[in-house]
Amino acid sequence: MLGRKGQASLEERFIMGLDDKIKNKTEDMTGKAKEATGKATDDEQLEAEGKTDQSKSDIKQAGEKVKDAFGH
Repeated sequence: MLGRKGQASLEERFIMGLDDKIKNKTEDMTGKAKEATGKATDDEQLEAEGKTDQSKSDIKQAGEKVKDAFGH
């Protein structure tokens, strides 16, 4: 629900932030699984995809930490 001036409530921001963190962690875990599977099967492309997924997740997690630090 949006409060005054179209802003999300504190509870809504918390839930949205938690949802983002869960998605980021899932992307990281998927990346690790892809990387491990790629290594085990000598599939360099899958291994690279896994590393890319992990890097994306790391960047998103860093962004979440910045948002948390500024209370958004």
